[in-house]
Amino acid sequence: MTRKARLSRKTNETEIRVELNLDGKGSYLIQTPLPFMDHMLSLLAKHGFFDLKVAAKGDVEVDAHHTVEDLGILLGDAFRQALGEKSGIRRYGAATIPMDEALASVSLDLSGRPYLSYQAPALKGRIGNFEVRLLKEFLRAFSNHLQATVHVQLLQGEDLHHGAEAIFKALARALDEACMQEKRSPGIPSTKGEL
Repeated sequence: MTRKARLSRKTNETEIRVELNLDGKGSYLIQTPLPFMDHMLSLLAKHGFFDLKVAAKGDVEVDAHHTVEDLGILLGDAFRQALGEKSGIRRYGAATIPMDEALASVSLDLSGRPYLSYQAPALKGRIGNFEVRLLKEFLRAFSNHLQATVHVQLLQGEDLHHGAEAIFKALARALDEACMQEKRSPGIPSTKGEL
């Protein structure tokens, strides 16, 4: 079974293409008009061992919000499509990752029930031209379209870049764990029989 997805989304505000291989080696080619998001998505691919290609255009001269949110939407859709019926996956994943003085924790459940808990009050301001508050919008769109429960906590950190990087690395590791094939239980990982 190949766990891959190739999707595109075109609106009046953005045009995005995504290719995802859940069983990759962490290779990536990310091209968006937002260099900081390129960096975050590269971390997601590299540390989650997902092969990921993203090509995006957006009306960033108006605001980066549309592009960031639509990246979350399409990436969530791609993960959901690549997972299929979720048979044989571990379902749950959690990781706590340091990045110098920053420490972030991400726990998630590929439950079919979208929910985001985002506790990162220190992430306010800009990294270069990027509004850090948009990371929450990306994660909300991602969790909604992946249909996953995602809990994000920035436990400590002073540098905005380090805090954001720790979050995306923790998300990558938690996703990798949750998407892994579980040989001990090849069916749907739920007593209900469906996710």
